[in-house]
Amino acid sequence: MKIFLDTADTAVIEKHFSSGLIDGITTNPTLIMKSGRNPEDVYQELIDLGIPDISMEVVGNREQMLWEGRRLANKFGKEATIKVPCTPDGLYVCRLLAKSLVKVNVTLIFDEAQAILAAKAGAKYVSPFVGRLDDNSITGLDLIKRISSIYNKQNVFETEILSASIRYVNSVSQSFANGAHIVTMPPTVFEKMYNHVLTDKGLELFDKDWKEVQAHT
Repeated sequence: MKIFLDTADTAVIEKHFSSGLIDGITTNPTLIMKSGRNPEDVYQELIDLGIPDISMEVVGNREQMLWEGRRLANKFGKEATIKVPCTPDGLYVCRLLAKSLVKVNVTLIFDEAQAILAAKAGAKYVSPFVGRLDDNSITGLDLIKRISSIYNKQNVFETEILSASIRYVNSVSQSFANGAHIVTMPPTVFEKMYNHVLTDKGLELFDKDWKEVQAHT
């Protein structure tokens, strides 16, 4: 059971990684470039922080994605997970990179058939987009359960389910309950995982009782 953050904000990543609860990062060049930074500078900064798994997205046709994926894997080593789309070109690149023992995250998964093809291509991770499915009146969390059922029945152990496009804390819990190995989420969702009204109330009562004990000692 692993938690990834889906962000390019290195200050936020550093803050939460120091908790010891974060196992990796997913991001994309668009998010990074919106911050005005070079993607590879961000990747290196995250590696220097100790992040063990960073999904680095590649784009273009199959030749461009393959060349860029190999270059990134060679430059950043074991921390690099190359992220490709679930398209014929993306799966072609996945298969060749996987043969070279490069970790690949096949993203934009919207049904079981795509998850089957990604596993056949040697993907380390498949990323079903839970929230985006929900936007289209399809229950994204049910897809996690169906992929998990197929993988378990077919003894697929090399490919892990990475639940993505997460918007609510409940989706994190249900993703794991439905068989996801990893959930990636925005920092705002991760921060809300700590919170519950009954925890706050219990802490308030504990503090009140403790002050009364101290007053009588």
